[in-house]
Amino acid sequence: MTPRPPFPPFDEDTARQKVQAAEEAWNTRDPERVSLAYTEDSVWRNRDQHVVGRADIVRFLTAKWERELDYALRKELWGFRVNRIAVRFQYESRNADGQWFRSYGNELWEFSDEGLMRRREASINDAPIAESDRRIFGPRPESEHGVLLPVF
Repeated sequence: MTPRPPFPPFDEDTARQKVQAAEEAWNTRDPERVSLAYTEDSVWRNRDQHVVGRADIVRFLTAKWERELDYALRKELWGFRVNRIAVRFQYESRNADGQWFRSYGNELWEFSDEGLMRRREASINDAPIAESDRRIFGPRPESEHGVLLPVF
């Protein structure tokens, strides 16, 4: 396993770095690249699905981004403690029929000493939106790092 700094225990700066790195990786929509931030035996709960290990993560993300077209994500640090981080996020995507959605959620992350995520629990709700109501367009520019997400 290749270590992924920053390493726990987290302080506010390193927790924010971890959140921004995750946002940037997920916005690549590259399942292989994203999976490298997780331990080989990482355990996820994502909505009502359970995913275990990097191979499952790659399969899960491949299917996700085949369904959720033009996916663009924003994450925000909500809290942290030693080797755990809480995140709030929003992303927008459209389905094959062209309907846009804004998905709201919270994640709980737990990290190994090597800085790899070994546990991820995500609760997510989807709201259909009109294309004209979109506000997330591709990866976040650096000038917007740390900008808080609107509640709705």
